[in-house]
Amino acid sequence: MTPSDPRVVVGAAIVDDTGRLLAAQRAGPPELAGGWEFPGGKVDPGEDDHTALVRECQEELGVLVKIGEQVGGDWPLTGGYVLRVWLAKLSEGEPETREHLALRWLGVDELYDVPWLPADLPVVRAVQERLDESRTG
Repeated sequence: MTPSDPRVVVGAAIVDDTGRLLAAQRAGPPELAGGWEFPGGKVDPGEDDHTALVRECQEELGVLVKIGEQVGGDWPLTGGYVLRVWLAKLSEGEPETREHLALRWLGVDELYDVPWLPADLPVVRAVQERLDESRTG
């Protein structure tokens, strides 16, 4: 990573076999607590995005995931970070609240029933388009 490279946060748009999306409610920091997001976190030095995403899902949710297609490109975050999100499926385990206040499976018609963090909203719309395509495709 060079000084001009963005700092990367990875997120998992975990979708189950019925097309529901897993949302996670942040516990902290205070300015983000209570908001809903995609599970994930920062990419550590020397780690690639996929390795970081698998690690974060294990740490935060206690699950193994199979990573699919990336949703969009780099979604801007504050502080010089970018968010990269991939569609994912559970390959082992059931999600547990290890670092979040709550977890919730949202059907396509429920995607906006939780207050998503502002940076995650455009990604939710992009995921919704993918889910709509898979239902009608």
